[in-house]
Formats: sequence, C-alpha cells, structure tokens
Amino acid sequence: MKYLIVGLGNIGAEYANTRHNAGFRIVDALAASGDASFSTERYGDIARMRVKNAQLVILKPSTYMNLSGNAVRYWKDKEGIELENILVVVDDCALPFGAIRIKPRGSDAGHNGLKNIAQMLGTQSYPRLKFGIGNDFPRGTQVDYVLGHFSDEEEKLFPERIKLAVDAIKTFCLAGIQTAMNTYNNK
Repeated sequence: MKYLIVGLGNIGAEYANTRHNAGFRIVDALAASGDASFSTERYGDIARMRVKNAQLVILKPSTYMNLSGNAVRYWKDKEGIELENILVVVDDCALPFGAIRIKPRGSDAGHNGLKNIAQMLGTQSYPRLKFGIGNDFPRGTQVDYVLGHFSDEEEKLFPERIKLAVDAIKTFCLAGIQTAMNTYNNK
C-alpha cells in the first residue's frame, strides 16, 4: 500500500523552526526514523521509505504554505495515491502545544494551507494530523504567533511530541485511521 505523507510549512531560513513549520519538522523526523533523505523534485522535497508493507512518499511542498495544494495534487496523481491514503501534517493553534488530533476529513478552520489543498483536490475529505502549537497570543496577533518560534520550554518537550506524531503516522499507514485516532487523539 502506498501513502503520501505531507508536512506543511514554509521554505526558507526565516521560517525554519517556527510554529507554522511544525509539519516540516514532523516529517523530517519521520524520514529520519527510516534513514530516508529528501531530494528536491517538482513542487517540493521528497523522501521515500517503507514501514513494514507500507510504502511512504513523504512530501515537504516548496510552494509555500498557501499554495500547498499544487504539490499535494501533483504528487497524489503522479504516484497514483488514493485520497484516503494521504495524510496532511499541519500545525493547529486551536490545540494545546503538542496535542495530536487525527481526522479523516474536516474544514480548513481558517488554515490557508488546508484551504488550498481542499481547492486543488476538490474536497475536504482527506486525512490530516493536526499538531497543537497553542494559542497564547493576544487578539489580532495570530500571524506573528504562528510565524514565531516555540518557547524554550516547548522546544525541550518537542522531541517527545514529535516522536508521538511519527508513531501516529506509522500507525495510520499500518493499522488505518480509526486505530490511529483511537490510539493518539487526546494524548
């Protein structure tokens, strides 16, 4: 079975390790867990690895967050991957830091990356793993918050939370979305 695992983020040094790039950091860890390395290809960086009988195509779009759908649609079609075998890994400021929510579908909730993916795929019915980045920001400063860096305390906890997200992705691929949701949501 083949899966497309998409980590959302923005390219460029100025965005590295920002809250909005949590998706990139999680798929980096996923690739590292399988000794896979990324190469620059059309619309993004691609890594390939196997987890038991699952073949993973890991994508970090180079289209910037707001145009992520172009890369997702291209690689979905190129690799012949079904919608239910796509997992988009995305930051979510509605969740507490480090919380994981796996969903089979849903709205974009104002997230421009998810909005563009839904537009390009023609549906919001694709799985996603939302990684909580917290919402400790004054009204009207959300953009600065999501494009800002994690606190020192959050960075200390980040490796443990990333490992949990990587385990959740592998469970999604090996046991299905329902098992992944039951195991990792609310952890």
